[in-house]
Amino acid sequence: MKIAILAAITILVIAVVANFNTVKNLLSDKKAIQIKPSAVTVKGSLYDFKMTSLEGQEIDLSKYKGKKVVLLNVASKCGFTPQYADWEKFHEQYGKDIEVLGFPANNFGAQEPGSDEEIATFCEKNYGVKFQMFSKIDVIGENQHPLYKWLSQKELNGWNDKAPTWNFCKYVVNEKGELTHFFASKITPDNEEFKKAVGI
Repeated sequence: MKIAILAAITILVIAVVANFNTVKNLLSDKKAIQIKPSAVTVKGSLYDFKMTSLEGQEIDLSKYKGKKVVLLNVASKCGFTPQYADWEKFHEQYGKDIEVLGFPANNFGAQEPGSDEEIATFCEKNYGVKFQMFSKIDVIGENQHPLYKWLSQKELNGWNDKAPTWNFCKYVVNEKGELTHFFASKITPDNEEFKKAVGI
């Protein structure tokens, strides 16, 4: 019995340390920002994709032609979840020219376990989210959605090979549907490099 208890405690300690190291790495990520080299020709386009909204409607992403777009992989039970408020405020201020799109994913720490309906309720009730939210997808792994394959595979987008490292990573797409920037989880709308990326 004592051996079983000690084993369980050991496993718990290892899990806590591993989670701490993951968060520590996120907060000290020296590659928090990646920018498209000017000499690179971008392949493909955001406009090649159609996605399903949280309400079950198909949305052709070509509707965002002529605007910059910020894509976020989001989760409801993450330490970065309060960023919903930051991005909603950003949407309210700049939504006419810059679209914010949220993609719930349960890939990191099982921090988005809910259904689309539960996610919609959570976002509205807790953060008043009005920016466009989409149906839950995988943003990494063997079931990675084609959109996120395009965002994170160099042979598809022309330059970037950075996949989301945790919840609330950001990709910036320009007015032509080309991927131009990647920002890690800790980057918020008031970051100077981010503001430069979207032209504000």
